[in-house]
Amino acid sequence: SKVKVFPDGNEILQNQKYKEIDEDEILNKLSEEELKQLEIALDEIDPENALLPAGLRQKDQTTKADTGSFNREKLLQYLEKEAMDYKDREDCVPFSGEKKGKEWIPKQKPIEIHQEQATTLDPELEEALSSATDTELHDLAAILGVNTLVMSSQSYDGTCTDGYNNVIKGEKVKPVFDEPPNPTNVEETLQRIKSNDSSLTEVNLNNIKNIPIPTLKDFAKAMERNTHVKKFSLAATRSNDPVAVAFSEMLRENKTLKSLNLESNFITGAGVKVLVEALRDNDTLTEIKIDNQRQQLGTSTEMEIAKMLEQNTSMVKFGYQFTQQGPRSRAAAAITKNNDLVRQRRVEKDV
Repeated sequence: SKVKVFPDGNEILQNQKYKEIDEDEILNKLSEEELKQLEIALDEIDPENALLPAGLRQKDQTTKADTGSFNREKLLQYLEKEAMDYKDREDCVPFSGEKKGKEWIPKQKPIEIHQEQATTLDPELEEALSSATDTELHDLAAILGVNTLVMSSQSYDGTCTDGYNNVIKGEKVKPVFDEPPNPTNVEETLQRIKSNDSSLTEVNLNNIKNIPIPTLKDFAKAMERNTHVKKFSLAATRSNDPVAVAFSEMLRENKTLKSLNLESNFITGAGVKVLVEALRDNDTLTEIKIDNQRQQLGTSTEMEIAKMLEQNTSMVKFGYQFTQQGPRSRAAAAITKNNDLVRQRRVEKDV
């Protein structure tokens, strides 16, 4: 605050007394008549004055008596009635329904009709052409200058030269025979595995769809102690997650098996995760195939596969088509690393 010094030496603090005033206390002491006089006086004050409270910048207009309690339904009915009774503004040019201007009609492409013209040759020429070989027809086309009019078994590439299209000679349909059934004797093979037959080094159960699930689990149990089978394949045998669990337990015990094929079955992501966990404890298996299951394995399972391959040092072939770029790149790098390690071991062994 500013200090003013008078000639007699007295010092007065200006505006200090106004800062100590309590405005709320003063307003509470005013009577109704004094408040009305204050409102009249405030009408002459600038309503945009930021120093005044917001409630004092506008004249009080709430003195009108209430018309009654609020009724929402009645209000909506009143507004609807007012809207219906209010006359709409007339258009400057009333719509008569007449369409002015030329109506647009889409253009239609003319339909070209090609009429085939019958070509007749002399009987001698007809007989010569019908008995000509493919080589003679090629030579005749070269002489006439219509090289593209060639009788061949090659596919038409869609190009057009000299106004002629290639003429394709039909090929005979080659019959496709069904794959012969798998001749493997399931019960005999199971007994040979249990007896640890030294002559049995490869087991192929592919496409045998009537093998019961308990029998497939018996195969896995028998493989735990087998020391001769190096390749086991059971693709398209309707194997499911319990079979995958049984073979995961086998992989933790077996130290001879090199290749395992579980493609084209009903193993879900949960079953594959169990197999992946077992492969972390197995350092002899070098190839496993789990592609083409009934349902996709999912991103989390693919990440588990990639982590397993990064930790495993013996896996050099992994049969699975990754759907995500991240796990695919990591798996490819891990397989490349394992192949390099195998190559180094081979070189060191030869030296």
